[in-house]
Amino acid sequence: MNFLIAPNAFKGTFTALEVVSMLESVLEDGYPDAKIVSQSVADGGDGTCELLISSLGLEKVYCNSLNAVGRPIIGFYGWEESTKTAYLDVSTCSGIGELKPEERLPLLTSTYGTGVLIQDAVKRGARELVLGLGGSATVDVGAGILQALGFLFLDVHGREIAAFSPEFLKRSKHIQRPLKLPAISFFLLCDVRNLFFGPNGAVRVFGPQKGIKEDELEAMELITSDFVELLARKSKAISVDQEGFGAAGGIALGLNQFFPCKLEFGAPYFFEKVGMAEKVAAADWIITGEGRYDRQSEAGKACFELLQLAREQGKKIALIASGKEGYNSGFDAVLELPALDFSQADFKKKAQEQIQGLFKEALRKGIFT
Repeated sequence: MNFLIAPNAFKGTFTALEVVSMLESVLEDGYPDAKIVSQSVADGGDGTCELLISSLGLEKVYCNSLNAVGRPIIGFYGWEESTKTAYLDVSTCSGIGELKPEERLPLLTSTYGTGVLIQDAVKRGARELVLGLGGSATVDVGAGILQALGFLFLDVHGREIAAFSPEFLKRSKHIQRPLKLPAISFFLLCDVRNLFFGPNGAVRVFGPQKGIKEDELEAMELITSDFVELLARKSKAISVDQEGFGAAGGIALGLNQFFPCKLEFGAPYFFEKVGMAEKVAAADWIITGEGRYDRQSEAGKACFELLQLAREQGKKIALIASGKEGYNSGFDAVLELPALDFSQADFKKKAQEQIQGLFKEALRKGIFT
């Protein structure tokens, strides 16, 4: 029996690599003669480029940087010398996971630290930046990245506004672009199709988890609208909102004003890079999973895309996740996890016990035959 273990990250609990390790240990005990191939999957969400760095065996370059509120942090990116390409996640330095709840301050948080990593890659000779947009803590339309690349943002009096200044976007009235822009292009990976503006946009949908209060949403949308107009006047580019611009607080929208950008939904790109079709072809059973499978999963998340690939090749696939949506999606087996109580101190331990316990029980019942 040939198994392909291919989970996504279980958001809020485990990385995809951690889940792989859990499932491998159970499968090795239950099916000692099985051939096991493991390939964690990602779709542009938090940690996508970190997984690509590992999967592709890229050089991992470390760099001193700053997190979303300006606290020192050691960041990293993957380096592919043959193509002069750097791979990095916004979440590495500008991620919400790095912040305490009281530090989720959308009028202050900045992508400047991500820009520091990009600038380091530029100095190294980068021509293309592959940027995973998932897990950001910011709604700065990429202003921090632009700052780190040499753009100056000035207030109404013509004074420069420092990175991590309160109400940065609102105070920005003029922009000075660097005399020479870096000769780079961006390949932007995202896992959501939201526009930047509107009822399903970056502010109203993702803003609350980044610290925007309900009664502040309208004001924040006006602030970001004015800022986008400022960027457009400076770039003289035609700014058209599009699917995916709502990811990561509008980073794609901001960078697109000044640099060649290609926005792509992350799962197909990731699958092509790691040779997922070939791995699926060699498997009898595919074991995938995520923290919760719901309707959003079927808008391009990794587990759903893997299901499509399995169906194309006539392979059996099992899903491990919480939620009921997976039962109607076409998986050959669904191992439903109970809801977690994240307020409990030992929730990670319980989550591991649940994941491994469900998998052991499925093996005992002979589901994978």
